[in-house]
Amino acid sequence: MPVNADKPHLWKPDIAQSVDFYNRWFMQFAPTAYRDTRIATTISVESALARTANLTNITPAVLRQHPEVLPILRMATAPPIARDRLIGLAGVSPNLVKNMEEKQRISPRMSSTLVDAELQKISQIIARLTDKDIFPWLENGLEPTDTQVHRAATIVADRLCGALADPIVRNAQERRQLATIRQWLEQRGYSYIRGGAGLSFQTMQPGTFSFRLNIPVSLQGGIKQVNIPIDTVIKPLQSSPSDLPLLIEAKSAGDYTNPNKRRKEEAIKVAQLRLNYGNNIRFILFLCGYFDSGYLGYEAAEGIDWVWEHRIDDLALFGV
Repeated sequence: MPVNADKPHLWKPDIAQSVDFYNRWFMQFAPTAYRDTRIATTISVESALARTANLTNITPAVLRQHPEVLPILRMATAPPIARDRLIGLAGVSPNLVKNMEEKQRISPRMSSTLVDAELQKISQIIARLTDKDIFPWLENGLEPTDTQVHRAATIVADRLCGALADPIVRNAQERRQLATIRQWLEQRGYSYIRGGAGLSFQTMQPGTFSFRLNIPVSLQGGIKQVNIPIDTVIKPLQSSPSDLPLLIEAKSAGDYTNPNKRRKEEAIKVAQLRLNYGNNIRFILFLCGYFDSGYLGYEAAEGIDWVWEHRIDDLALFGV
């Protein structure tokens, strides 16, 4: 039996409470999360400046040795340039840039000669566009003071954090949501199991739970297998060993637009799970923030139920 999906008369009051809940959290904790990230980012920028001799030595050799500095260098230009814009301006391989920024490595399949040529193009674009107002020593030729370097690092860190503001808040919110679930479960006698190699959701013992567990599914008629990451997997205390656990996707939103843009993601995910493990698999959402009636109606029509964070005790209605 549905818990919340079949009660549209409760949706609007719950939406209002959830928005208030999210906004209170945001005003109290989001600035702290942003500030902590900004401090850590400033340290990373100062490290990148040191490795490039305060941007006076942006060479293929430096980029090859420290590919992780590339996102910082993009924010050191005037104007700051997006990743795709750098790829277009330099005329370099998107794969090389993505490897450097996402995996902090040089593309393993590219020849050394091609890598050096591509890194030379990137170096030239960065050097040409570097923001001389932030890094005045590049124009006057004087040795920068520690204060000047720190000031420049702070400005670049602000640019980086500005581009990452939404992910910073989203990651902090996700950590808080999972911590809330963990506290609720442990108060009721559940034991946390760390995910990793060897842990399968099908063999979890009653009274246990795990976070960020990958569940394998077959696609394209079994030709391809992929992992679906699940935020929280709970094996209820009263379940039998053969019962499948409850799967929970933690969702938070600071506006109404993005959830509605991405509402099909949960439907696709649960369809793949049902196709592989049958209609008995239970998948619900743990919601906090801006989820309107349009979003809720769509998920309900796809057979997806939910628990509001401000009413977390509803988890008990799912047999937890």
